[in-house]
Amino acid sequence: MRLASARLVLLATVLLTATACVQLVPGKPLAGEAVTKGTVDPSFIRGTDGGPIDQLAATAITDIDTFWQDAFQDTFDKAWQPLEGGIYSVDTADPAAKPPPCTEKASDVEGNAFYCPSADAIAWDRAALLPVLKDRFGDAAVVIVLAHEVGHAVQNRMGITPEAERREPGRFPTILTEAMADCFAGTFLKWVNDGKSQHLNISSDTLDSALGALIQFRDPVGTSQSDRSAHGNAFDRVSAFQDGYQQGVEFCAAMSVENRRFTQQAFISAEDRDRGGNLPFDEMLENITPDLNLYYKTLAAQAGKPWSDPKATPTDDEPDCSGDQGPVAYCPADKSVEFEVEEDLPELHAKIGDYATGVLLASRYGLAAMSTIGVDVEGEDAATSALCLAGAYTREVFTREKGFGLSPGDLDEAVQVLLAYDYAARDATGSAALEPGFKRVEVFRGGVLEGTKACGLA
Repeated sequence: MRLASARLVLLATVLLTATACVQLVPGKPLAGEAVTKGTVDPSFIRGTDGGPIDQLAATAITDIDTFWQDAFQDTFDKAWQPLEGGIYSVDTADPAAKPPPCTEKASDVEGNAFYCPSADAIAWDRAALLPVLKDRFGDAAVVIVLAHEVGHAVQNRMGITPEAERREPGRFPTILTEAMADCFAGTFLKWVNDGKSQHLNISSDTLDSALGALIQFRDPVGTSQSDRSAHGNAFDRVSAFQDGYQQGVEFCAAMSVENRRFTQQAFISAEDRDRGGNLPFDEMLENITPDLNLYYKTLAAQAGKPWSDPKATPTDDEPDCSGDQGPVAYCPADKSVEFEVEEDLPELHAKIGDYATGVLLASRYGLAAMSTIGVDVEGEDAATSALCLAGAYTREVFTREKGFGLSPGDLDEAVQVLLAYDYAARDATGSAALEPGFKRVEVFRGGVLEGTKACGLA
């Protein structure tokens, strides 16, 4: 979060070489469950040790290939061609390990998984990548990373190659091809979730761990969209994955620089950099509260209703004015907003970032706005609308050139808090909340992309 003094890249209204696609970023572990219904013999993988990690990888690759046999034919009216150059598991801890294509030595693969277009091959580090993914995010993280890499093989068969980008510079920038691969991965996960996979069983709840992995693979704050190594921020990567999950292969294949816009910002002020892009907790509360009042006052006025600023009440303990809403609560009885300032909320602020606080506050003020305009604030529909309004508020703040605005990374903080906690998606009694985190991010995205019209207040 920042007090805007320089122009931000505007959020668009529509979100429609060998690449080392994985760069692990330290973060909070998200537990994940086993996803295999039975493993596949990994002997077809070159360099395999036959161990559990390569068994999981072989199982994922087998079902990903099965998915594309039908999906590629249905989408492009062409037969799917399996990878010609092979699939490689590399023990980067072994100095004698043989290097896979597109590398000179095995250590070049350390911490990475990638698709090599010149050889039509996929490789991964089984020593320092896949086990870390499995331990930190569960089996589903390994599956989604491999589905992403096969997504690049799909692009190759579509004619989207490094040579094509050299012929037409700017047509297939890295950030676009990475988003497309995330999108393709989403289509595969939907197929698995629908029960069509022979060897994998990934529930909707498990998708949260998969999305947690995507967040860890986001670009560092301040990365330019035009950077040749850009993969996208967490919001854009999760958005692409969800688009694939919801829209299907044809949608992913049609992505282009003309119809896809990214929220990633290269600009970061010296002030933002010095404080990590975050306002101190007290300063955040001081600035966002009047801003939320101004935003929702405008919303109420559009509905022909007068707005009275809710009394903002700090508490030492978690608010209990109206059920368990978490560390921030809307209190219907006196139309106030209470927020805990001693433990949970400051801890979230410090652990995730200042816009974790912002999203929680925006959703509770959203409930206050809903009450003002006569919309029910209890039940799952109310929880959904409140979260959507937090997204709509985020959209408005993101597009500002002056005043209270977002810093690079704030949208990523929103995604992180929504995946890990349901606070922003509880109703005014705390008894109804959206699950899983995958659904919460989807609803929030609707507000960010479409504004209040996505929030079902009519």
